[in-house]
Amino acid sequence: MGRRKKYSAEFKAKVALEAIREEKTINEIASHYGIHPQMVRAWKREFLKNTSRVFED
Repeated sequence: MGRRKKYSAEFKAKVALEAIREEKTINEIASHYGIHPQMVRAWKREFLKNTSRVFED
């Protein structure tokens, strides 16, 4: 049975920002980084959901 790979917050943010820019498709991004497209979608969704925290006191 395979183990899940842990990705750093920095890596997830980099991938999420690339997805937000929409210069490449989700599938192209996933293929480039060797990850599943659903991970790219999830990280993008999570990134956008939490952007308002940057401006909290």
